[in-house]
Amino acid sequence: MPLESRRYLTTTLPYVNSEPHLGHALEFTQADALARFWRAQGWEVFFNVGTDEHGQKIYQKALEAGEDPQVYVDRYAERFEELCRTLGISYTRFIRTTDPQHTAAAQEFWRRCEAAGDIYKAVYQTKYCVGCELEKTDSELVDGRCPLHPNIELEEREEENYFFRFSRYQEPLLRLYGERADFVVPDERLREVRAFVERGLKDFSISRLREKMPWGIPVPGDPTHVMYVWFDALVNYLSAIGWPDDPAWETWWPVIQLAGKDNLRQQAAMWQAMLLSAGVEPSRQIIIHGFITSQGQKMSKTVGNVISPLEIIDAYGVEALRYFLLRHTHPFEDTDITRERLAEWYEAHLANGLGNTVARVAALAEKHLPDWRPRDEHPPCPPKLADAMERYHYADAMDALWEELAFIDEDMAKHRTYELVRAQPEEGRARLAEYLERLWLLAMWLSPFMPQTAATIRDALAPPRRTAPLFPRGKNAGSSTKGRV
Repeated sequence: MPLESRRYLTTTLPYVNSEPHLGHALEFTQADALARFWRAQGWEVFFNVGTDEHGQKIYQKALEAGEDPQVYVDRYAERFEELCRTLGISYTRFIRTTDPQHTAAAQEFWRRCEAAGDIYKAVYQTKYCVGCELEKTDSELVDGRCPLHPNIELEEREEENYFFRFSRYQEPLLRLYGERADFVVPDERLREVRAFVERGLKDFSISRLREKMPWGIPVPGDPTHVMYVWFDALVNYLSAIGWPDDPAWETWWPVIQLAGKDNLRQQAAMWQAMLLSAGVEPSRQIIIHGFITSQGQKMSKTVGNVISPLEIIDAYGVEALRYFLLRHTHPFEDTDITRERLAEWYEAHLANGLGNTVARVAALAEKHLPDWRPRDEHPPCPPKLADAMERYHYADAMDALWEELAFIDEDMAKHRTYELVRAQPEEGRARLAEYLERLWLLAMWLSPFMPQTAATIRDALAPPRRTAPLFPRGKNAGSSTKGRV
């Protein structure tokens, strides 16, 4: 069990069968804001990200490209790691499920589940969605199709596979959910997974025949099978911190997981049952976020509403993208984003909002308070912000900071501070000093969300002042030509 001053945080691992999209950027950025906030509170944080690199979809994509699967996943893994670097994601480890250490951990995890009597061989007959890499029951289908991948034909499968005895864990899982009311956030997702478990659990397949699908981790003791991609990939949450060989893993476990709503069943039920089987404590908490849509629809190349994170970065910059994802998306529900909204948010809240206010106050300070320094270089976290982050509500946290901006703007307009510092220097400088303190507080606690912007603001406020435009007006291309945001 970790010390209370430690946190282990992980995202899910993106599947490397396509380019990084805005949903990946959302989860990376939410997790990074949490990790940075916890560090600012003085906690030690192990922050895990990475890529999921086995399974049928990847094997098929590599075959279509005429490439060796390892070459294929190497190329795509680099693109995801580059996105993390570009976004300024402060991860501790970038794990790949093709890492040798992960392979060894996944095989040991299998052995422990097998020793517990939870792995057995049987004939496998099911409807299978290649898009989800999951079996589907009739009750989960809509008009005979997977609701998440309605354009992909379901496969009818029958072969001998290894199975995990999921059915054994209905009562332990329900007990877990009952004892820990905050195990899944938000509450509605906990109710959803509890209802899934209450309906009864079916054992699920955890292997594939190597002769049909060789791209996976070999099953211990049976070279004719490879592990099913979900069984292998989930173990990364343990292998990332050195399980089972490095005793330090226990100082970090249990884990706090971020995942999309399409991962709820796998993260909050399947994985927890697997942990119980292997004799490992369940996860600490699972935070479920929604999807990003555009024009009311899931982003699709066919519809033409795809907005790439790299496009947004090119048009507005990394810090603006982090702002959009953290302040203008709902932490738990779906959020609709359009090019027009991005342009409005940038001009109203960054160029004309934060950037303009900082520039005006810094200019006044340069002239009227050239030697100003903050009373407290590390002011305590505002209670409203701390409460919001306790609830994983990033938008509310940033709203608490933008209240400081609103106060400054209103007070400057009400008291005509530009004139006041000349007409009544003592009162004018007192008001200006308050603005500087508020902006310093904002900059210190903006750093988890927009770290580069926070540093630039601090540089502009205290000697030796170094000013740079935060968010140039007109930088965006709005909904203009060439497919740019």
